[in-house]
Amino acid sequence: MATCQLCGKKPTFGNNVSFSKRHTRRMWRPNIQKTTLTLDGGVSVQVKLCTQCLRTVSKTK
Repeated sequence: MATCQLCGKKPTFGNNVSFSKRHTRRMWRPNIQKTTLTLDGGVSVQVKLCTQCLRTVSKTK
């Protein structure tokens, strides 16, 4: 599903807890973006990255 190809971040599950302490199930999804990376050999590759990895990759360019 929505998984970062660099760090492996994927959806996690937990509970919403209301003021009255009711628990309902919910899911946190990472913000996955399709981007094109240019590798050392000049080859362009399309990958799915979370926004945190996307910022890290853009700093190392």
